[in-house]
Amino acid sequence: MKTKIILLALLVGLGFSLSAQTTDKRERKKNLTVKEYKLKTGSKTPRLDDITRYDANGLKVEEIEYSSDGSQKSRVVYEYDANGVCTRELVYDHKNKIQKIRKIEYNADGTKHKIYVYSPKGNLETTRTFEYSY
Repeated sequence: MKTKIILLALLVGLGFSLSAQTTDKRERKKNLTVKEYKLKTGSKTPRLDDITRYDANGLKVEEIEYSSDGSQKSRVVYEYDANGVCTRELVYDHKNKIQKIRKIEYNADGTKHKIYVYSPKGNLETTRTFEYSY
């Protein structure tokens, strides 16, 4: 009986620890903008390759990828539900025009279950299903 209580206490403590780690990561990303630069071999000037932006809650809200000429290559905008779970991604092209809309469903344990990919007009194009083996 004591062993079960100790084991339960350890598992509960581990759960709080993992939850705190997730919160700490989000805390550090609040209102953060990350710029990634690329330097080609032989070049002296790095070029902007990618920008990632996080909101006041530490959630990734936008990623922009740039071409070698400095123009926008693609952009993804992330949307979340009230629990901070990403439920939708809007994918834009180099002209900032929507190319795809991804809707995401999750399993009860928080792992991805399905991603539905729609055209800009709302027509379902593909469905991606996830299977997990432990």
